[in-house]
Amino acid sequence: MIQPAMRVLGIMSGTSLDGVDYALCEVQRRSVQLIRLWSRAFPAALQRRLHAAAANECRAHELAQLHHDLGRLYAQQAKSLNARVELIGLHGQTVFHHPDRRTPATLQIGEPAYLAEALRVPVISNFRPADLAAGGQGAPLATLFHQTVFAQRGQHVCVNNLGGISNVTSLDWRRGRTPRVVAFDTGPANVLTDLAMRELTHGKKMLDRHGAWAKRGRVCEPLLRRWLKHPFFQLAPPKSTGRELFGETFWCAEQKHLAAARLTPFDTLATLTEFTARSLALNYQLHLPTPPDLVVLAGGGAKNPVLVNGIAARLRALSPTMRVTTAEVFGWPSSALEPAAFALLAFYRWRGWPANLPATTGARRAVRLGQIQ
Repeated sequence: MIQPAMRVLGIMSGTSLDGVDYALCEVQRRSVQLIRLWSRAFPAALQRRLHAAAANECRAHELAQLHHDLGRLYAQQAKSLNARVELIGLHGQTVFHHPDRRTPATLQIGEPAYLAEALRVPVISNFRPADLAAGGQGAPLATLFHQTVFAQRGQHVCVNNLGGISNVTSLDWRRGRTPRVVAFDTGPANVLTDLAMRELTHGKKMLDRHGAWAKRGRVCEPLLRRWLKHPFFQLAPPKSTGRELFGETFWCAEQKHLAAARLTPFDTLATLTEFTARSLALNYQLHLPTPPDLVVLAGGGAKNPVLVNGIAARLRALSPTMRVTTAEVFGWPSSALEPAAFALLAFYRWRGWPANLPATTGARRAVRLGQIQ
């Protein structure tokens, strides 16, 4: 029997820590239709506290207060959208992700009870721990959505989200009844360029909008060669990462090398942007069985033409016939993919269906993701 569609609100705030994306979707098991999309920036004071939490610079009571303050913000913003909603999928804000197989841990904050009370509908949250408990990485979880929306029979399509961290879903449907799916994090996307902009402008700018600074700089090849030796890139999937590897710790550790290279601020941004492009291409070369026919870029980084052009150049060096485009070509705004993915995951949890793909997360089995509020 065909299950009726539901109006599900997906809420996502990613590792870039820039704000919240809200995607209202009509969801069925094998289709997701975007109805409306909103984005809201974090208030500056709250954003500073989120950065402190992600950098492990807040105490337990501060983290608890932030957890509830963020939950209230989600509720206030969602209620102000004034839309009819039947179910909510809340990713929450990741402040720690450590997928070590012996002692895995992950933490997404933003108390869901405020959303449930404000909108009087069920809220599904805390999606990642069930996969961790089953031996997986707890990521990537948007894979099911990518497969549902972007898989094309007869084609090898990669969907690459460029948020704080870059992650790719490879959907190879050239043979067989279903696509062959590989998904993993490739390394940094915007997290390091955002950190650099905040540091270099003393907090006046939060990101290199449209790659304006990177465009004016020159890439430092010795630094790039050093960074591309990071062991994460050689690690075979399933694998995931976060700010713990490619955030504040990485940035601080590289300060002496950046100083020794005597880079201008523009050179620093150019080199960090190229680092994202080259590490992404290196992962494709090392960990995908064959180059894709088509790469669909999404997330905030897809709005940066310097980064997009860098990625396209590096990927076409692997395969000259590869096409690189953005999610907008498919009718999906770049910022909609991740919140829509959690709308789909919430729908699956409400129906009682497993939603992780063990082959991509490393879990022992498929499990139901998320807890119901």
